[in-house]
Amino acid sequence: MRLHILGICGTFMGGVAALARELGLEVEGSDANVYPPMSTQLEALGIALQTGYRAEYLQATPQHAAPDRIIVGNALARGNAAVEYLLDAGLDYVSGPQWLGETVLRGRAVLAVAGTHGKTTTSSLLAHLLDAAGTRPGFLIGGVPENFGVSARLGAGAPFVIEADEYDTAFFDKRSKFVHYRPRIAVLNNLEYDHADIFPDVAAIQRQFHHLLRTVPGNGRLIVNAEDARLAEVLAMGCWTPVETFGIDAGDWRARLLDADGGAFEVRRGGRLIGTVRWELLGRHNVMNALAALAAASAAGVDAAASLPAFAGFRGVKRRMQLIGTRDGLHIYDDFAHHPTAIATTLAGLRAKVGAARILAVLEPRSNSMRAGAHAAALAPALAAADEVVLLARPALAWDTAPVIAALDGRGMAVPDTDTLLATLAARARAGDHVVFMSNGGFEGAPRRFAERA
Repeated sequence: MRLHILGICGTFMGGVAALARELGLEVEGSDANVYPPMSTQLEALGIALQTGYRAEYLQATPQHAAPDRIIVGNALARGNAAVEYLLDAGLDYVSGPQWLGETVLRGRAVLAVAGTHGKTTTSSLLAHLLDAAGTRPGFLIGGVPENFGVSARLGAGAPFVIEADEYDTAFFDKRSKFVHYRPRIAVLNNLEYDHADIFPDVAAIQRQFHHLLRTVPGNGRLIVNAEDARLAEVLAMGCWTPVETFGIDAGDWRARLLDADGGAFEVRRGGRLIGTVRWELLGRHNVMNALAALAAASAAGVDAAASLPAFAGFRGVKRRMQLIGTRDGLHIYDDFAHHPTAIATTLAGLRAKVGAARILAVLEPRSNSMRAGAHAAALAPALAAADEVVLLARPALAWDTAPVIAALDGRGMAVPDTDTLLATLAARARAGDHVVFMSNGGFEGAPRRFAERA
């Protein structure tokens, strides 16, 4: 079977492409935005990529057979040339989550990681713990875990770890992606307002999480953040599955920080000491991610105490506070943070690590919620740990960045394009600084361009 994937360079759809290729299917795809790490992963797999969405990509030519089926990413909408063609021509199409649920996940022991923040790191860590325990898990993660080098694999064992996104499925299916996955174990990391383009308020997101809970069997397990009041409200809407909670200040699984930056912590379950974790990740939020992953692995039958040494070998995820360069005394990071809470926790973790060293935060408001201004009022407080802030405010940005810059009390500036941004950073950064680029997109290659010129 020949598949064409529309939106193939998204982190989820790129993973779908990798799994389809591993199943022995012919895979090709197209996307409007092609950038690493997904583009390089796809090219390494020998998957042909085409730029843009054009009807002719879905048509047969003398050199090219027409696809047998089209997998449609959720970034595509009515009015898109490829979408209109496939509908008019009556082609066979399906969403990525539905294809995954029917083709890959059926019959597997699915472990789904949901939440506003931390899904990628927690999913990657959970897959790493299961792999270290010898269960040979499959996975599809919205990033590239450094321990595996790919965002998705079928695996040889029963477990399959899936990053479970609450974003909608496709233009023809407005349910959240995660309702297609039918997990046996579900992790609920946290819940905040996000995705302002599809959810009117946080209650609408809670309703989707409730729908996820309806799919988890009674002999499964829910791993839930004990410190999140909105998740408690979701559980109160209906729960038919045993629940285990985690947290630093509350929960069945708890951590006590031994280092302020989260680099070492004790783990307890039900008050009983399990052991100590020492690892490379930073921040309270990553300690929470670690507890969630450990609890989920334990629910899957992995011995928790025996798992703790594996944390030291966890190498993180590309673009999650990834140190991409140290040059001329500068430390340069690429990070995916795209929500005020994620920005704040990331910078707080770095501050605990570097002490009084200067932190320069470089932010591209790129997610739909960010571009719409849904989080504008929370940005300045989220950037409190940074000594200087450079905000990429392209002319097309829908909101005025001046109030955010003013609220930073002389620590911030807005620039209109990446060339100006890089020149500004080159003039202001000095030896010993930590420069953190934050975007959920390609950022026009700004982090690596700066690392090369710094």
